Amino acid sequence: MENFNAVLTALDPEKSSLPNPLVSGDSLTEDPSDSAVEVRIKEQVWWKVDRYILPLTILIYLLSWLDRANISNARVVGMQSDLRLSATEYSTALTVTFVPYIITEIPSNVVLKIIGPNILLPVLLICWGVVSTLQGVVKNYAGLLACRFFLGLFEGGLSPGLVLYLSCFYPRHLLQLRIALLFMCISLAGAFSGLLATVISKMDGIGGRSAWSWIFILEGLVTIVFGMLCFWILPNGPETAWFFSKEEKEYVVLRLKESKATSDDDGFSWREVWETFRLPHIWILAVNAFLGSSIVLSLAYFAPSIVLSLGFSPVQTQLMSVPPFATAFIVTVIAAILADKYRARGITVFISSLVSISGYILYLCSVKKWTLYGSLFLILAGGSAMAPAWTTWQANNTSPHIRRATGVAFLIMMTNCSAILTVWLYGGTLSAPPRYRKAMTVMLIFACLVEVGVVLNMWWLARENRRKRRVRERGGMKREDEPKGLGDRSVWFEYIL
Repeated sequence: MENFNAVLTALDPEKSSLPNPLVSGDSLTEDPSDSAVEVRIKEQVWWKVDRYILPLTILIYLLSWLDRANISNARVVGMQSDLRLSATEYSTALTVTFVPYIITEIPSNVVLKIIGPNILLPVLLICWGVVSTLQGVVKNYAGLLACRFFLGLFEGGLSPGLVLYLSCFYPRHLLQLRIALLFMCISLAGAFSGLLATVISKMDGIGGRSAWSWIFILEGLVTIVFGMLCFWILPNGPETAWFFSKEEKEYVVLRLKESKATSDDDGFSWREVWETFRLPHIWILAVNAFLGSSIVLSLAYFAPSIVLSLGFSPVQTQLMSVPPFATAFIVTVIAAILADKYRARGITVFISSLVSISGYILYLCSVKKWTLYGSLFLILAGGSAMAPAWTTWQANNTSPHIRRATGVAFLIMMTNCSAILTVWLYGGTLSAPPRYRKAMTVMLIFACLVEVGVVLNMWWLARENRRKRRVRERGGMKREDEPKGLGDRSVWFEYIL
């Protein structure tokens, strides 16, 4: 995170003549009618959110992925043999995590606004940190199952909650890069997890505990401590952000309403929850998320096992798992910057999927060790770049708040449903190592189907935009003539492609 802050400092517009790339999509040019205060606010307000809110959400999500995926590193250093787990039992333990995870996502997002993210998010953080730590002291299969169930229960509301939280701070056209920086934690967790596991493995035998036990204990304790800090530093929203002046708070709230990120009709309503599922693009993107997420999640959980099956030693495996995730992180950020600049969500997903397709073809057509390893770079880079694009696409095109909260949670719920499939595809039950040929073939088909879904969604959204434009032009409507509460169904709401 120090590197992240260093980047922000280097690009600080107050200290450099270069524009801040995180706000490149926002017009900061001076309007002759703007007061000096308004000009100053335009130059600073999003930068403040980037400095104070974005690093916090990134750290929270990074810790969640470290605590969720470190079981793959624990497996490499002996957890499976110590607990006498079969391949089926290991896959079952992973599956148990996703059942409560999926069930809690929509309810958690719905109540997030009621309880407040400044309360709910730290509570979840502390609870799963405790459970993650307890994984380090389990003695048998039953104990592991119990820990994985509660880990999923407490982590379930986090991912959709953080996306919703960010959408309450940023206008629609500035959102994808931030979500990409959030989702980069999947790649960073894969990279850091391998490095941390390599270091922690040297503690094998200390305190009478195995190396895999210390992986869970140490990473879980860090999560607990950070969760406690979040009670004091995480604001409830822009209206209560401690780092904003009164003028800045008013400016942010106004810009969010102008971009349709928020509205005056953001109160809770069960009608809005059900209205979400009447929107065609909600279902198209949910199916796409199921198909595409399997690509990145399969490697998030099984990259160390795949690399180990290529013939590397356990220590080499931990280190060799790092470069593909590091590359995916860079590609994801670049893709997000371009997507925000050109407001092109669909094209981003389409091209990213093509990259993954090329990686799967390379993997399935080769038998050489280093070629197989190299294909993981393409697969993971493409899969990682897709995730923030379709999540932002969903958040951008769904309004008001409850409808957006439900839509984002539903999309991430489908994402985690795909995780269950990948667990059984790669867990040794349906597709055996070292080649995982059946699993890789299924993933290739999924990546191709993502392309179809992207084209379908772009066609639907473009069609709706044309229809809305015709209604506005034909009827000579004014904004005030339209009933309130329509959200994204308003003829003035322009869908982002």
